[in-house]
Amino acid sequence: MVNFTIDQVRGLMDRRENIRNMSVIAHVDHGKTTLSDSLITRAGIIADKVAGDMRYMSCRQDEQERGITIKSSSVSLHFEIQDKEDLPKDTTNPAFLINLIDSPGHVDFSSEVTAALRVTDGALVVVDCVEGVCVQTETVLRQSVAERIKPVLFVNKVDRFLLELQLNTEDAYISFRRAIESVNAIVGTLEDKELGDITVMPEKGTVAFGSGLHGWGFTLGKFAKLYAAKFGVPKEKLMARLWGDNYFDAEGKKWTSNNMSVSGKPLQRAFCQFVLEPIYQLSRAVVDENMEKVVKMIDTLKIHMTPEDMELKGKALLKAIMRKFLPAADAILEMIVLHLPSPVVAQKYRVGNLYEGPMDDECAIAISKCDPNGPLMMYVSKMVPTSDKGRFYAFGRVFSGVIRTGQKVRIMGVNYVPGKKEDLFLKSIQRTVLMMGRKTEQIEDCPCGNIVGLVGVDQFLVKSGTITTSEVAHNIRVMKFSVSPVVRVAVEPKNPSDLPKLVEGLKRLAKSDPCVLCYSEESGEHIVAGAGELHLEICLKDLAEDHAGIEIKTTDPVVSFRESVSAESSITCLSKSPNKHNRLFLKAEPMSMELQNEIEAGSVNAKDEVKSRANYLTETYGWDNNDGKNIWSFGPDGVGANILVNATKGVQYMNEIKDSFVAAFQWATKEGVLCDENMRGIRFNVLDVTLHTDAIHRGGGQIVPTARRVLYAAELTASPVLLEPIYLVEITAPENAVGGIYGVLNRRRGHVIAEERRVGTPLFSVKAHLPVLESFGFTADLRSHTAGQAFPQCVFDHWNSIGVVGVDKRASEVCTSVRKRKGLKEEIPALDNFNDKL
Repeated sequence: MVNFTIDQVRGLMDRRENIRNMSVIAHVDHGKTTLSDSLITRAGIIADKVAGDMRYMSCRQDEQERGITIKSSSVSLHFEIQDKEDLPKDTTNPAFLINLIDSPGHVDFSSEVTAALRVTDGALVVVDCVEGVCVQTETVLRQSVAERIKPVLFVNKVDRFLLELQLNTEDAYISFRRAIESVNAIVGTLEDKELGDITVMPEKGTVAFGSGLHGWGFTLGKFAKLYAAKFGVPKEKLMARLWGDNYFDAEGKKWTSNNMSVSGKPLQRAFCQFVLEPIYQLSRAVVDENMEKVVKMIDTLKIHMTPEDMELKGKALLKAIMRKFLPAADAILEMIVLHLPSPVVAQKYRVGNLYEGPMDDECAIAISKCDPNGPLMMYVSKMVPTSDKGRFYAFGRVFSGVIRTGQKVRIMGVNYVPGKKEDLFLKSIQRTVLMMGRKTEQIEDCPCGNIVGLVGVDQFLVKSGTITTSEVAHNIRVMKFSVSPVVRVAVEPKNPSDLPKLVEGLKRLAKSDPCVLCYSEESGEHIVAGAGELHLEICLKDLAEDHAGIEIKTTDPVVSFRESVSAESSITCLSKSPNKHNRLFLKAEPMSMELQNEIEAGSVNAKDEVKSRANYLTETYGWDNNDGKNIWSFGPDGVGANILVNATKGVQYMNEIKDSFVAAFQWATKEGVLCDENMRGIRFNVLDVTLHTDAIHRGGGQIVPTARRVLYAAELTASPVLLEPIYLVEITAPENAVGGIYGVLNRRRGHVIAEERRVGTPLFSVKAHLPVLESFGFTADLRSHTAGQAFPQCVFDHWNSIGVVGVDKRASEVCTSVRKRKGLKEEIPALDNFNDKL
């Protein structure tokens, strides 16, 4: 029976210090959705019997069939803290509202994780105690720290230590410690001054241990409470003793850090003796069916069992006892409520990362105070398809003000610039709804600090945007994804008359997923680009079944390349305008890899203050300071890793041709000369220009095509190279399968960069670099050569040069095949087409 009403939830929404917004993040198959079931059971939404097996947050049919999460889904839960002593300092009310978002663990869907993190303030990181911290755990942790989100840790699948691997208590402690240290090693390298210390520590109560599948879990606080009365020691002191190198010497009746007793007997670590030993003894007694001991322990621990429970046998009985003794929901709730920040606390330090405008305008101040009386500021992080076809809920978080049904708002898309009219819509909100996992509940209004869905704004936003009532508001920053759409397929309808339906379906698909790209090429093909094979497969299935509702045909997957240069231009290139009155002189040169990565990560961008950016480029990358101050543009789209620098000295009319030159630069970097792919890592220096004195002869029509030609000429004279995307693959497998892994990687041009044994487990972990081009069918190939024992996880890692086009045979072949596929002439155009003689 659901133990709260929607009115109660709505009442709690106004108590901002009693709200917790949190996402569950982890590697694939570490048990996020299963763990969320414990919390949903505690709130009374699903029955106790099915918790752990039901996976309530898997809302889609294919999620339940495959057993993985594909889309992040949100649910609002109402909880009351039983023990008044446990309440956080800033509140007196025991009722809490927890907005929980369950996110996917598969790397192909990590854009969903970014969208979930943006609207939450805390993260529950789940780590499988057998597998430890994996690639994707590291990726999502980095993302959460970048968004200034506080983590707490749940070490999951402890039941495997008890029943499967049968590790002794000391080995279990070492495994736990290693998992916690790995998490802290990642978090520690990313420290953020405003966030403060975000390392997780069992003795502070920010780590819980347990089993999501069996629905039990505990923090050290739970055991400290049990023993506090027995030892007559305050709970806080005892918690510190229950972790680390602390031992209790019963003979000398004292705590010691030495593992020998007074009489020289070896002592058992406090964590093993007081925390793990009771759990181990109980599980051994149940498995050995020693019912006398079981009954005795149940009485000692004051666990209330029903007669039906006691008729169970083996694992089922153990599960029933452990759930009553250490309910997982209580442990997790205690962590969430005590150690994750409320919106009031979190928005103070998050506003700097969130808001693009000045930090002293009304919107920034309202966000940092989480002020319900301030102007409305809401960020829509993704679109969720509704039950009626083709419509979407705009899902996001209210950072300040209150959003109401029927309220008139300004809807600002990604390209909105304050003061201008483009990408801005004035509309009213049709309905506000509360997302409750598989269903939605209607509410009148939603105050700040909460997560909400909106009806009626989906036709004005593509993927994300800002909704406000203030006329001076700037946008809330666009999210940075850790994956990029590098795998593409062309789609066409089986029945040509269905083309309009396909085009409409592609528009809807672009809305429904934060990371997917849908566009049409000049050849007329409709392209869908995704982060990997699985991501594409899901997107195409959605396109055919839900968004377009037609049968589609697809080509084989193809990979995006990038064009770059490997040396400075061999000559100064010159192009003359069509009327022969203007001349442009230019050279291209490569940029350092570190700078390219910084531009793509957004730490060096067009919006930076000019002088400080110039100083940074001078100090870090040895640029000339004047060049640093005269950066005209980043491209393509104003954010790519190519730079146009005005390196001229004292030349007239430069400002007048700047806009035309930048437009040509954006066009050229979007479609390079080698094979129409984006450029990456090229710095173009404008060295000199000779312009006609009369403005009418140097308009855009003269300058744009000329500038584009000279940019192409500069690229061709600077040893042009093709870059291909490379995955970082982490493969987990038992020792006997490692030989098969090497065989498969060698055939696919992969090379191993690290191999390590997971201590305490029979598993090996192999890390390798694998070209995306060779990754299609990699998973199936790997499983067939290792008898299904190897599990790969591919993350896009970096771009790597295939070779100089025209010199290296392979690079030239790839270039030709891409040109053929795009319907261009097979030969790369000659330099004479672009470079003019003086």
